[in-house]
Amino acid sequence: MIVRQYEPGDRDGLIGLWLACDLVRPWNDPARDIERKLGLGDGGLLVAVHEVTVCGSVMVGYDGHRGWINYLATDPSMRRQGIGRMLVAKAEALLARRGCPKINLQIRSTNAQVAEFYRRIGYADDDVLSMGKRLIDDGASTAESD
Repeated sequence: MIVRQYEPGDRDGLIGLWLACDLVRPWNDPARDIERKLGLGDGGLLVAVHEVTVCGSVMVGYDGHRGWINYLATDPSMRRQGIGRMLVAKAEALLARRGCPKINLQIRSTNAQVAEFYRRIGYADDDVLSMGKRLIDDGASTAESD
């Protein structure tokens, strides 16, 4: 098992992983999210690979004020093997090297299992309300029809 930067040949496996982990919604096209992230050139898309299979991922961002963790995923058949912890540790190290003082992340309010995972590794609920506004309508995901 290795954690490394995303490579173009990882695309289909990564999208498949996100679909298997129920991270994809019709308004979030995963192929476009990958393209957008790569366009930043910040090296913040990491994958865990076992043999030749993408079995984990994390997308890391930093805006100079807060770091962000998105698309943390572990292949459902490989959970409870430390892959998620390893990916979060790599994300935290990447952000620490950039001088990031605090990491934020969002979890769907119905996902108690993931919230408990983050609590076990030191994350705590913040007293905030997360809000959003869509600037670009991606429409239906193109990945599901590929």
